Amino acid sequence: MGPLNYHHLRYFHEVAREGHLGRAADRMNVSQSALSIQVKQLEERLGHPLFDRVGRRLVLTEAGRIALDHADRIFGAGEELLASLRGESTAQPLRVGALSTLSRNFQMQFLRPLLVDGACDIELKSGNMSVLLDALRALTLDVVLTTDVPQGAEADDLAAQRVAEQAVGLHGAPARLSHSSLRDTLASEPLILPTDGAIRAGLQALAQRLDVVPRVVADVDDMAMVRLLAREGVGLAVAPAVVLADEIASGRLASAPFDLPIRTRFYAVTIRRRFPHPALADLLAAQASG
Repeated sequence: MGPLNYHHLRYFHEVAREGHLGRAADRMNVSQSALSIQVKQLEERLGHPLFDRVGRRLVLTEAGRIALDHADRIFGAGEELLASLRGESTAQPLRVGALSTLSRNFQMQFLRPLLVDGACDIELKSGNMSVLLDALRALTLDVVLTTDVPQGAEADDLAAQRVAEQAVGLHGAPARLSHSSLRDTLASEPLILPTDGAIRAGLQALAQRLDVVPRVVADVDDMAMVRLLAREGVGLAVAPAVVLADEIASGRLASAPFDLPIRTRFYAVTIRRRFPHPALADLLAAQASG
């Protein structure tokens, strides 16, 4: 079976919608005979009759109903293509990449405006920075969420917008938070430390200033695991509160009453595109206003 003639399919689509050859011909500004020939050629191409004549009406056969269903999708996809290139369509899912170490709770916060209004579907992909940036450049991702700003040559064609900044604290079982000072807490309690560079560097500088050697019992490259280990009572998590927001809200975990001079920043990395996803600008604007 050779290629399908989409002109024939368009003529058939109009006749099927009108249910009448004459009205479809008037609508398309062609003669009835020309339209009839086009439909007949499509029937010959598909090997099945597409209409039964009932009185003066044309009624779809079973094959005709199948053909109409496919034609609707085909021409609908064509309309979506045109709308996408006009920057008007959100039918295309927003494709979001996130650093594999990034807090799932933060990702939910970032995406919540889209989840609430259902403006478009979302596709999520996690991975390391190199893989995600390659996907961004290949246009298979619309945005990459990270705590690290791309540096050097890899950043020449990219833009990084800061979408959130949060304080880093100590979080864990309430029983571990009874110490009277930050120094005593760091000296006495085991720590769960993410591999995030800014957090590690901040903790190291703080420990030097307080003249204390923290006991790190878990180096973790996944914020979800930081959360689970803290829930299990392994130690105090050194992390933004958003990572453990549910557990803190329920009272299962608590935050130490000491301010740490450590902050973590969250960035949305994009690449200049002629046809950016229509929902992305509003989403980034919502983060900035929030």
